[in-house]
Amino acid sequence: MLPFLDLRHVNIARGSNTVLHDINLTIAAGEHIAILGPNGCGKSTLIKTITCECYPIVQPDTSVSIFGRARWDLTELKKRLGVVSAELPGKPTLHTTGRDAVLTGFFSSSTLWPNLLSSITPEMQARTDEVLHRIGGVSLANKPVGEMSAGQQRRIMIGRALVGSAHASSEQAASSSMLLLDEPSNALDLAAQQDLRDLLRTLAQQGTGILLITHHIADIIPEINRIIMLKDGRIHADGPKDTLLTAPILSDLFQTEVRLTQKDGFHHAW
Repeated sequence: MLPFLDLRHVNIARGSNTVLHDINLTIAAGEHIAILGPNGCGKSTLIKTITCECYPIVQPDTSVSIFGRARWDLTELKKRLGVVSAELPGKPTLHTTGRDAVLTGFFSSSTLWPNLLSSITPEMQARTDEVLHRIGGVSLANKPVGEMSAGQQRRIMIGRALVGSAHASSEQAASSSMLLLDEPSNALDLAAQQDLRDLLRTLAQQGTGILLITHHIADIIPEINRIIMLKDGRIHADGPKDTLLTAPILSDLFQTEVRLTQKDGFHHAW
């Protein structure tokens, strides 16, 4: 199986500032990874690089490969790559129901515009129902997004991110299920955070690849076994969770004293 991601000597500039420096990173399809780092270290820029919103500085030894390809039609890439952000970019309009919001994932649209309705196939309808069941969102199917809590919206956005993989061919299917989550627990209360973690555990156990970007240690579900640490726009460390999630290493990463405990496969820091 081709790697999901392969970055070689990637440097990314935002305006006049270079924010990612000489990034070399390979991620296997279906792998479960957390990317940790303090605010401003380049985590969100890395996500934007993976989704082709940011492009590397052109240098002879630089290369970017996503699902084994260097170039993508972005409409097609969005069907292969589910992205969920705390800011909920492209969030469906407030009157859109949960079911229709998941359906928009097939079209990367903010709502089901009239010109899209004729394009919805029975297979898309069936896939949407399957995804709603998978994410525990059946009860939200007819609820407007504007009436949902932040946690419910996040659940629907995860469904929206997952549903487009139905368009992948059988040859692509094994490498099409990657979910990128950028600070997904922000703005969620404690109960919603736990619901989110339970959902991510279920998806990971079902074979969905998880790439979680966070600075909340408690978001790292037990199924994640590899940690990548970013600091000052560079890969500071990359290795097994049990090796890197220690108080001294986290204290060095965040430049403050960190205490760490572990319970039921989760790590908690303060």
